[in-house]
Amino acid sequence: MSSHDEQFPAAAAPEPAAASAEEGMTWWYRWLCRIAGVIGGLSCAFAGLWNCVTINPLNIAAGVWMMLNAFVLFLCEAPFCCQFIEFANAVSARADRLRAWQKAAFYCGMAVFPVMLSLTLTTLFGNAIAFATGVLYGLSALGKKGDAISYARIHQQQKQMDEEKLTGTLEGQA
Repeated sequence: MSSHDEQFPAAAAPEPAAASAEEGMTWWYRWLCRIAGVIGGLSCAFAGLWNCVTINPLNIAAGVWMMLNAFVLFLCEAPFCCQFIEFANAVSARADRLRAWQKAAFYCGMAVFPVMLSLTLTTLFGNAIAFATGVLYGLSALGKKGDAISYARIHQQQKQMDEEKLTGTLEGQA
């Protein structure tokens, strides 16, 4: 190891948390989630701005929260959109280390709050894509679907064990 690697051991090897967060997600699904996050951010930003053009204080609060949601979505999913912010890459790297279910809970909770604050069509449709981003991350947290061959093999083994138990009890009664 060089002296640079001894000074900065975290920079020498990739972090296992980032690798485990990416496990189970294909590259196209990861891009789908990122694109949905960016579109959700745009949707939240425009609907939040539209929601702020009112005199109702709850609508204004919901609109400000929606614009905050848009900022967080851009910061986590597309840090290149926030190049003027110094900590954008650090926040994005930290968000990438989160597990999929954590991102799902965060994005869905973030999108539900303005709807609970002010239930209007603007808040509902504005947060729908941000909520869908959370749902996509939640689905990836469930993992891959098993193949039919392994399910058939498991079913056959269970059936065989049940038959052995049944014949064992019948022989024990005779």
